[in-house]
Amino acid sequence: MTAKPNAPMTKTIIPLTIIDLHGDGFHPLLDIVVFGKPFKAVLDTGASRTAFDKDLLIKANNAAAIIASERLSTGLGTTSMESATVVIEDLGIGEFTVPEIEVAVLDLSTINYAYEQMGYPEVLGVIGSDVLIKYKGVIDFGKKKLTLK
Repeated sequence: MTAKPNAPMTKTIIPLTIIDLHGDGFHPLLDIVVFGKPFKAVLDTGASRTAFDKDLLIKANNAAAIIASERLSTGLGTTSMESATVVIEDLGIGEFTVPEIEVAVLDLSTINYAYEQMGYPEVLGVIGSDVLIKYKGVIDFGKKKLTLK
């Protein structure tokens, strides 16, 4: 059975926690679940794709099939860094579930070190624009919420 062209989409509202980077801006954090384990992630509209920290992924699931990538990733304060990918099934973002997503796998230890120095929890990584575009994300900073469809 196919959906009607004008059928309403189900909306899921995910709460955001906005952290102050001590005069260097703000980051919205959200709760995610990967391999059945809870983590924090940064909601990053400037990230072209979702990326997770390699060491934290391995700790969460030794059997994660991390595949080396031919591409170099740019951003995160560098001109290039080696990257890999992994397919995550059932990525939970708040109460929303992404059934399957291929994410970049990077060394994000410097970000977590900086967060630790400011007294913030470590993050698994960033939820990028790939998720926001696919699931029609709307961010409301005033109400501190992300809506996905």
